[in-house]
Amino acid sequence: MSGHGTPIPMTSHASTGLSGQADVPGDKSVSHRALILGALSVGETKITGLLEGEDVLDTAGAMRAFGAEVTRDDDGTWHVHGVGVGGFAEPEQVIDCGNSGTGVRLIMGAMATSPISATFTGDASLNSRPMARVTDPLALFGARAVGRAGGRLPMTIVGAADPVPVRYAVPVPSAQVKSAVLLAGLNAPGETVVIEKEATRDHTERMLAGFGAHIATEVIDEGRVITLTGQPELRPQTIAVPRDPSSAAFPVCAALITEGSDVLVPGICLNPTRAGLFTTLIEMGADLSYENPRDEGGEPVADLRARFSPGLNGVEVPPERAASMIDEYPVLSVVAAFAEGQTMMRGVRELRVKESDRIDAMATGLRACGVSVDEGEDWWTVHGRGHGNVPGGATCAARLDHRIAMSFLVLGLATQKPVSVDDATPIATSFPVFEPLLKGLGADIRRD
Repeated sequence: MSGHGTPIPMTSHASTGLSGQADVPGDKSVSHRALILGALSVGETKITGLLEGEDVLDTAGAMRAFGAEVTRDDDGTWHVHGVGVGGFAEPEQVIDCGNSGTGVRLIMGAMATSPISATFTGDASLNSRPMARVTDPLALFGARAVGRAGGRLPMTIVGAADPVPVRYAVPVPSAQVKSAVLLAGLNAPGETVVIEKEATRDHTERMLAGFGAHIATEVIDEGRVITLTGQPELRPQTIAVPRDPSSAAFPVCAALITEGSDVLVPGICLNPTRAGLFTTLIEMGADLSYENPRDEGGEPVADLRARFSPGLNGVEVPPERAASMIDEYPVLSVVAAFAEGQTMMRGVRELRVKESDRIDAMATGLRACGVSVDEGEDWWTVHGRGHGNVPGGATCAARLDHRIAMSFLVLGLATQKPVSVDDATPIATSFPVFEPLLKGLGADIRRD
């Protein structure tokens, strides 16, 4: 699949007995950060398990454009020869970040405190997404941004020649914004401080510490206060990327709703800032268990076993959990359709400005498949129909959004009639092996 190619419609049909081992790709969040921090180190960083989806490959290309040497061995090991903090060269060409909001925002942060300029663009979805949430705090360092109306790509960032450290309270929970500010703070003198009222995924903080940055986190009444001392010399690392919990969500949820299923998903990153979906599924009554818990590369990891769970019940997902599962709400809404009762999701305004308006995209498709959905600006409720009672039978719009496409293909595995998506090509941005992996477990998914 190619996120930029000819549309590929797909249809999923009712299936039974999904079984086997689902080896999902490496974690996308960790992969982006490993490439960027490797490029900002002095020496060679080795990365295994890197997600080789289009989003991450675009970030690798961007690091090359900024002067780092990035190569891949035949065995899948990646090597990044970094240029050091403040060592980015000015790119000769426009940086195309494809579909990746994470990639573009983190890269903007990483270059914003160097005296260079770079122009960023992406696909139609990324170019429609607002960047002011990142460019506003980067302006505090002294960087300037010139883009399209509404703060949208294509956009040129003029890095600060004499950056100053900042103290910034993140207005909405966003690991992307927090990470962009911290990466910008690397090349600013003194201490850069980020305050977040609600904890978001902390891969950046963990990885910065691993690369040798002086970074400290404390919890006070205002929330989490993260303090980074600028202008360190980052040390190259050897990184084993754990498997992505956001990708694991799809075979896990497919097993829970598909009769007779028993699926093992090994080596999943269970960082507490990422595991909200699995906590929620267990609260709904899912037969989901953790096996062989361990620590890999500074991240908690375990194998997940998911079995068919016909007795699911709707729940109210607390808004404070949203940051730990923001990308998983689309596929959670699919599981909720097969539960008894209502599943209420609050505090999810962020879903409105993802690759698509994910609340509207899922609500529209679920309604077309016979599921009642209520929605507001920052909440939505799925009225579950129970196992075996979801009609299906619709063609749903993916809206250039990988998670929307995968969620509806999971839905069709347990509906009365097949469910189609108009274009499955965006799936390649994060989960390029989704189709063969699900088919290997026994899912009936066909290209139209």
